[in-house]
Amino acid sequence: MATAPSNSKPVLARIDKDGRLIAADPPLERLQVQAGSMLGAPLALPQLAAVARVAQRLGIPVSRRVIAAGRDKDVDMWVRAVPEGDEVALTIDHWTAQLASPPRLSSIAAVEHEKLVAAPMTWSVDDQLRLVAISPELAGRLSIAAESAAGQHLIKLVRLETDDDGEMPLLSALEARTSFTGQKVTVRSTGEPLLLSGETSSAPDSSFTGFEGTAVSPDQETVTPGRPAIDSTIHGALRSPLDSIVRTAEEMVDRSRTAARNEYTAYAADIATAARHLLSVIRSLGEQSESTGCQRIDLAELTAEAVGLIESAAMERQITIGIQPVETFAAQGESRSVIQILVNLIGNAVRYSAERTAVTISFERSGNAALVHVADKGPGIDPVDHERMFEPFEQGSGGNEGSGLGLSIARRLARAMGGDIQLDSVPGDGSRFTLALPAVQ
Repeated sequence: MATAPSNSKPVLARIDKDGRLIAADPPLERLQVQAGSMLGAPLALPQLAAVARVAQRLGIPVSRRVIAAGRDKDVDMWVRAVPEGDEVALTIDHWTAQLASPPRLSSIAAVEHEKLVAAPMTWSVDDQLRLVAISPELAGRLSIAAESAAGQHLIKLVRLETDDDGEMPLLSALEARTSFTGQKVTVRSTGEPLLLSGETSSAPDSSFTGFEGTAVSPDQETVTPGRPAIDSTIHGALRSPLDSIVRTAEEMVDRSRTAARNEYTAYAADIATAARHLLSVIRSLGEQSESTGCQRIDLAELTAEAVGLIESAAMERQITIGIQPVETFAAQGESRSVIQILVNLIGNAVRYSAERTAVTISFERSGNAALVHVADKGPGIDPVDHERMFEPFEQGSGGNEGSGLGLSIARRLARAMGGDIQLDSVPGDGSRFTLALPAVQ
């Protein structure tokens, strides 16, 4: 069995441009030998090699959880691959040996049985929807080679289709960092329909790193009878302690500020933000069995809730979020969609604004429309690029995080509610994004 050093130091290694393991600490070298290879030969651990290929192809650091097979044990590890010239440096943390996933050996009868069962079509992508790994079966369906698929963009291989509600579950899940099911896709090369489902993957610090999922043909989909997403009694039981957490955390924020304990202020703000987010999720689950159509909403209340989810990020950059004081601001819409849109617009404003500036939010009625303006002090956007900003995978200048899907999803959600998102901006003078929804008198 390959084991990590007793002092739990990271396991280091280097891969050359041809995929050969040219240097490795003893635990990884032993695992390479157990896989039938050696130092100086191609890396024989396919999951590990895939991470290295993605980093090398894209020219950026890539982190991923990997489970590699040894002789009699599997090794669960967290791999970080960093391109360095023509080589890739690997740093492996959390090296944990575990029992091998059965069956390691199959009887002849079991092998014959496997031949009668369709092999699973699996895939994994990073947070930009670039392939990290793909099963040979699914690669064949997409007309690509599994061994060279790493780094290819999933959206360039399949075309996403909307469901019966006009939604794209994968894009919504990417924005919300949640699992999804039932994403209809069409293979671009053959026109074959498939259904994708995926679970989120995360780093040791719980940050989102992408999805791991499966693909099936539509005729393999199983239908589960509709039922409320969460029982009303459980809904109330969950909300009560979270309400208490929010109140307590906010009291901690106030006391910490008074005592000039900035680090505790940040911790308490993070707790409050996380709890508010959980409340939003629970509220959404509790409402899933109800009508999801547009109804009368209070944009002022929903804006305050969205700001609460962004406050921690704004504090880190010392950005003030100012909201025009209004008691209520009625409109026609769907609460969860509006919060998702506003979180995206306000989050972008915080991300692209210069530090120690302000993001301002104001409300306006114009004819039959209720408008929420989100203005920032960022670099601004050239008018010729305004429409491009709403296309999938586009980002503003200096954007180095996120998927580039937020504005595309936000506009789609707004239009589904009978509204839209508008952009007013010129280079050097910040940007103002406006959510427009049907007004309620």
